[in-house]
Formats: sequence, C-alpha cells, structure tokens
Amino acid sequence: MKFEDLFAWQKARQLTNAVYRLGRAGLLRRDFSLKDQLQRAATSAMTNIAEGFERMHVAEKIQFWNIAKGSAGEVKSLLYVVLDNQLGSEKDVLADQSLAAEVSALIQGLMNSANRRRRNRTRTTEE
Repeated sequence: MKFEDLFAWQKARQLTNAVYRLGRAGLLRRDFSLKDQLQRAATSAMTNIAEGFERMHVAEKIQFWNIAKGSAGEVKSLLYVVLDNQLGSEKDVLADQSLAAEVSALIQGLMNSANRRRRNRTRTTEE
C-alpha cells in the first residue's frame, strides 16, 4: 500500500484542488493573503497525511495526522471568511466546507485505527 491509496489522502487532494479552483474564481482571486493561507492549509492537510503514512512509528504517524486534521479544520474555518465576505460562490464554498469536514473525519479514522494497533501491540507484548 502507498499513501495515494489512502481514501483520506484522495479526499484531501480533492479538497486541495477545490480550494485552488475557488482561488481562481470570484473576488477571492484578488485577496492574495486569504487565498494563500487557504491554499497552504489545504496543501498541509494533504501532505501531512502522506508524511504520516510514510513514518515508521505509530506516534509519529498520529502526530502528522493530527496536524493534517488541524489543517482541514483551518480550511473549513477560512471558508467562513470567504462565505461571509462574498468572495466566492456560496454553493462552492459550502461544498468545500463539507469536503473539509469529510477529510477531517477520515483523518480521525486513520488516527483511531493507528491508536487501536498501538494498544493491541502493547497488550501482545505484555502477555
């Protein structure tokens, strides 16, 4: 398996592409600071999922996935700024927020699974 096979990474890639599309349309394209922060947060979610996958130790995986989850939350929050200031299509912004929430939930699933594996290994070595 490779990180590209992770559904969470695939969805984060979709989120990143959606954020870049949003940044090319509407008034957001002129708000360079907000657009840049939004794009960096989306890219951070995607890349930290990959980096966590590539780490050998479960604690490191969880650390990177925790950062990715935070970045997905940042994207969702920044999209409120876009929405509240009419810098993009309401339909697109709401769809992107939904995608950011889905990415966050998928990352939480990765973290939960890694924590279960870690607990199972601990129990196995104690027995």
